[in-house]
Amino acid sequence: MQHRTELNPWGETTTKAATKTRCRVIASVAHQLASATTEFTRLCASDQRCDPVETITSELLPLCAALRWIGRSGPRVLSPRRVGFAGRPMWLAGVQSHVERQPHGLVLVLGTWNYPLLLPGVQMAQALAAGNRVLVKPAAGCELATARLVRAFYDAGVPPESLNPINSSTESATAAMDAGVDLIVLTGSAETGRRVLERASQSLTPVIAELSGCDAVIVLPDADIERAAQAIVFGLTFNSGATCIAPRRLIADEPTADRLLQAIRSRLATSPSVVVHSSARMAVADVIRRSLSEGCVDALGNVDVDALATSGRMLPAVLDQVVPDHPVATADIFAPVTSIMRVEQIVDAVGIVNDCRYRLAASIFGNRVAAAEMAKRLSVGTVTLNDLIVPTADPRLPFGGRGDSGFGVTRGVEGLLSMTTPKVVSERTGSWAPHLRARTENDERILSAMVGWLHGTASLRLASLKRMVRRDE
Repeated sequence: MQHRTELNPWGETTTKAATKTRCRVIASVAHQLASATTEFTRLCASDQRCDPVETITSELLPLCAALRWIGRSGPRVLSPRRVGFAGRPMWLAGVQSHVERQPHGLVLVLGTWNYPLLLPGVQMAQALAAGNRVLVKPAAGCELATARLVRAFYDAGVPPESLNPINSSTESATAAMDAGVDLIVLTGSAETGRRVLERASQSLTPVIAELSGCDAVIVLPDADIERAAQAIVFGLTFNSGATCIAPRRLIADEPTADRLLQAIRSRLATSPSVVVHSSARMAVADVIRRSLSEGCVDALGNVDVDALATSGRMLPAVLDQVVPDHPVATADIFAPVTSIMRVEQIVDAVGIVNDCRYRLAASIFGNRVAAAEMAKRLSVGTVTLNDLIVPTADPRLPFGGRGDSGFGVTRGVEGLLSMTTPKVVSERTGSWAPHLRARTENDERILSAMVGWLHGTASLRLASLKRMVRRDE
């Protein structure tokens, strides 16, 4: 039976020339996207994406940057790594090795509705650059945008047999997994991640899971409150609040929280209502309803859970007096909802962040030295200082979370390498192969002394050397 990896004509070779060619083709996809900007903004328009500028800034610009980065850096990242003699154990003298990066084979990319170009686009690009074949499943409602994105890859020179879209149904993804793939790259909710992992476990198929977030923004006492409020409102309302790393928990001490709430209230005073995606609105309404019943406060006085449940429309909401066990403090919400968590001492924010099951990203506003020190203590995938969301779009950086926010990374060097599997090739040169000779009565003495000589303290090394050369034992 032929292995799936052998069915990829575009990635059948991992030579430097072939890798360079693939990366060059992937980079040229950016030209195709740039020539069809208006078409892509139209195809991405939805109840949640009403502003074409959001598609340009959050999808097309970072995706094109990621494609061009692959063209520049991909050949170097994917090139074989030769392991020289420096650092080689002495007992491996004569052995030469190198590490090749080989494609997994067939990669299934499960797309998402909130960013239908950037997220699956980068994942497709990195998988193809590494020499894989790709199946891409669009999220429901994103079929046309995905089809146009795939055509851009074809027009740039990616062979159709190397990139195949499948339909957007859950059954289509299930059938693909059951038929056999070599890697699954998922962007979705934690619950979806569990279902995919359960299915993948039957065949031991590896999964890269970029899952939900409930991101924290820590506002230090010396922070620029207006700047923090400006960034929070941007993150809360961008893409109608449907961003996995949007600010969901605002953590500050009492005086800072009061000032922050006032600044946010002022900036949201004229903010229009938005339509929450049909797949998220009932969960959002339920989380808000339960949180209010458990003691949270509607800080802006504009929450209408019934209207949200029936029409899907809501104004940006801020819940105050939130504590870690309130539903909103551990919910993966895709709507313009954030909460204020008040702490006695700002250092308590570290425990709140690290104890949350969602740990995708976090932001810290305040003195850069203090913020950088706190960042070291946070167990999340990305920490942004004095900003949020936008810096994560740097194509050189990996992106991934911890806990229920998933595992593995996409993007950057680490993401590109994750689309490959390492293969080690070692060669022994010369005739010296001590492990092949017949055992002698002195072997135990010499080898045990060698351990002390190579790895012991100074006194043990000297004693071991003497023991190795003695002949009367």
